[in-house]
Amino acid sequence: METQKEITAAQAVVRGLCPRCRTGQVFSGPAYGRKRQLMLETCPHCELRYEREPGYFYVAMFVSYALIVAELVAACVAAYVLFGNTENPWVYTGVALVVGVGLSPVNFRYSRLILLHWLTPGLSYEPELAGKSNNPTAKS
Repeated sequence: METQKEITAAQAVVRGLCPRCRTGQVFSGPAYGRKRQLMLETCPHCELRYEREPGYFYVAMFVSYALIVAELVAACVAAYVLFGNTENPWVYTGVALVVGVGLSPVNFRYSRLILLHWLTPGLSYEPELAGKSNNPTAKS
């Protein structure tokens, strides 16, 4: 019998996997593309309900805020270095707009995944759920 290599929490976040079984997807579409990215209500593998309570994902806004601040600081420092120490505010405004708008789908996705995997008390990885499915229609 083959033993599956255990997926770490960081790998599960990057791949967009369920925090409990680390098998089912959390989103049903790419972050970028013609199809709109939608968050599934439950895990297709272990049937975990992702929205723990009404308004649960409002907390993800704080995570998204931290992500965008880090991205904007890094982008503006990079612009400062790349554009020869310019003090023109329009350069930084343009860089901030491009980075902020361009990374908003990624921030939406990863702020929710970070909240589910690392900031939700009582929700932890259950390795015994990774190998078997509670959902009879799910593929193993």
